[in-house]
Amino acid sequence: MLTRQLGTRTVSAIGLGGMPLSRPRAATGELPSRADAIATVHAALDAGVTFIDSADCYAPDHIGLGHNEELVAEALRAAGNPDVFVATKGGIQRADDGSWPVCGRPDWIREAVRGSLDRLGVDVIDLYQHHRPDPDVPYAETIGAFRALYDEGLVAAVGLSNANPAQIREAHGILGDALVSVQNRYSPIFRSSGPELDLCAELGLAFLPWSPLGGMRHARELAESFVPFADVARDHGVSPQQLCVAWHLAKGEHVIPIPGASRPESIRDSAQATGLALSAQELARLDAAEVAEAMVED
Repeated sequence: MLTRQLGTRTVSAIGLGGMPLSRPRAATGELPSRADAIATVHAALDAGVTFIDSADCYAPDHIGLGHNEELVAEALRAAGNPDVFVATKGGIQRADDGSWPVCGRPDWIREAVRGSLDRLGVDVIDLYQHHRPDPDVPYAETIGAFRALYDEGLVAAVGLSNANPAQIREAHGILGDALVSVQNRYSPIFRSSGPELDLCAELGLAFLPWSPLGGMRHARELAESFVPFADVARDHGVSPQQLCVAWHLAKGEHVIPIPGASRPESIRDSAQATGLALSAQELARLDAAEVAEAMVED
């Protein structure tokens, strides 16, 4: 497993995105069983993954906050509490109607981090990320709450999610070295976070693409609708999904993709991307690839 830098920590070059462990599978509409979810985390650990990304709001609609954090904590306890870098997020609530209201109020951020600390069973969160800007709360006010958590030693580092370049610069001015990462959506079918990816390189921040596989979950659809990725994957004898992770890794040493998985075989496949070398010609072809209209985010 290759490694990359995330703040002051060295972590695996890919992380495990925990959200699919707490959401119904698209194919069946059923939530992964607890045994399957824990087996997926353990498969990631066995493959050399040392970075897991969670959030307090990752949960089935009827449960509310905490489902994913509790799963991750249970899986790590069952594995003997290995040295794994665990990130989580705060700033989104779960309403009784199943909606996901954004909340950037400092009092809520403080309440949310306490809940995450308890569910993860830790005294300090490795990386606490602001989940999404709240249009009703000044960004500096919300980020100031994260700065206070860092100053109090409740979080070891701070990250942003779904932030634009201006917000990243504003947060960097407030947080300084406490800010170590930005997690934005980025994939072959969603490349509009390119400016944020480049700004992270400029500021020395890790860029964590969420949903890095995008609409590529179904290899057959990919082969029909997104030929360059399918062709290059076939040339290397790997899955299109693995090829996609390798494409992300080639975007820069600061890029740490976090593909989600709800099955052990999925994360094992993604982890092998760290050993897949792509030529300059292949990367140019993939960068120029245009996505067919049928390839949509599910």
